[in-house]
Amino acid sequence: MNHRTLRKEEDFGIYVHWPFCAAKCPYCDFNSHVRSSIDESGWAQGIVRELEYVAALQGNARPLVRTIFFGGGTPSLMSGQVVETVLAAIARLWPVANDIEITLESNPASADAGRFADYRAAGVNRLSLGVQALGDADLKALGRLHNAAEAKQALSLALKTFDRVSLDLIYARPGQGVEAWRVELKEALAFGTEHLSLYQLTIEPATPFAALHRSGALVIPDDDLAAALYETTQEMTEAAGVAAYEISNHARAGAEARHNLLYWRYGSYAGVGPGAHGRLDLDGRRFATSTERLPERWQEKVARDGHGMTEMSEIAPADAAREHLLMNLRLAEGIDLAAYRARWQTAPDAARIAALADEGLVVVRDDRLAATPRGRLVLNSVIAALAD
Repeated sequence: MNHRTLRKEEDFGIYVHWPFCAAKCPYCDFNSHVRSSIDESGWAQGIVRELEYVAALQGNARPLVRTIFFGGGTPSLMSGQVVETVLAAIARLWPVANDIEITLESNPASADAGRFADYRAAGVNRLSLGVQALGDADLKALGRLHNAAEAKQALSLALKTFDRVSLDLIYARPGQGVEAWRVELKEALAFGTEHLSLYQLTIEPATPFAALHRSGALVIPDDDLAAALYETTQEMTEAAGVAAYEISNHARAGAEARHNLLYWRYGSYAGVGPGAHGRLDLDGRRFATSTERLPERWQEKVARDGHGMTEMSEIAPADAAREHLLMNLRLAEGIDLAAYRARWQTAPDAARIAALADEGLVVVRDDRLAATPRGRLVLNSVIAALAD
C-alpha cells in the first residue's frame, strides 16, 4: 500500500457493503439478501468500479484513508481474494495510513481457519464477530445459524488470528432478566476481547419480529427492565475495564473502533456496495450518498453508469450541524463546542443546555458538552431538546 501522512482533518473512511447472507435473521432490517450462488469476481469488480467513481469525484486531492470496514450482510462469506481485490483498489486510488484499521464482520457460522488466514493475509487486522447470544435456545430464537459451542470456537479462532477482535451481543431479549444477563455478560467479558458491541434488541418495522410483536407473540422487556439491563451493562463493563465510549460500544482504552468513531465524530466516508450510505466532503460542501439496495439492480447500474448511487444530495449546513450534534452526543466524550462553532457557525442554545444540566442530563466541562449516565438513558430526548 502507498503510505503517507496527512493532517488529521483530512482523515477518511471507506465502508464496503457485502449484501449476502446464508439466512435472514428475523430481527434484522439491514440490507441483506439470501442467494443460492454468487459471482464473487463480478461483485468484486463492481465494488472496484464504484470505488473508482468516488475517487474521481474527489479529484486529485484525495484524503488519507484511515479506516476500512467490510459490513453486511455477512462479509465472512466472501473469499479472501475478494477482500484482497478491494483493498488493492483502495491502495491504488487513495493514500493509506500506516496504521490503517481494516475491520471485517464475521458470523460464527461462516468462521473458518483458512478463510480467517486469507483475510489476515489480505490486510484485515480487526474482526467483529456477531455472536449475539451465548445460549443455544437464545441463538435459535434469534434465528442464528450457529450454536453456543460454535460461537466460542469461532471466537477462539479469531483471537488467535487477529490482533484486534470485537464481540457483538444482543440483550433485552424476550424473557431475559437482569440476573440472566449478568451471568451471560460475565462470561462474555471473560473472553478478554478488547471491544464489545452490546445492543439492546429493538423491534424494527418490516421484520418478522415486528409482526410477532404486533400480534403479542413476542414480548420484549418493558422500559424499566430495559433501563435496568442497560445500567447493569454499564456497571459490569466499566468494572472490567471496557467502559462504554458510545451508547452500545465498549472498549479498553485505545481499542475503540476507529471506523465507528469516524461516523460518530461526523467525519467523511464513502459507502460502496448495495444499500451503502456515505458522507462526502467535496469542495467545502457536504453530501449524503446512498446506493441501490437490491443487489442485482445495483450490479446493473454499476455496469451501466460506473456506480450504483441513487442519491447524492448536498446537506444544508443547518442539517449537517444537526447531524453532527446527534452523532457526537452518542459518544461518552461528547461534543467539542468550540470546534462545532468553528465548523458550523452555530451552537446549541445555552439556555437549553443549562436546563438539561439542571436536570442532571448533560454536563459541560472545558467547552465540551456530554450526556451524563442519566442523560444517556434518555438520549433521544436530550438530542431532541438541543437540536430543535
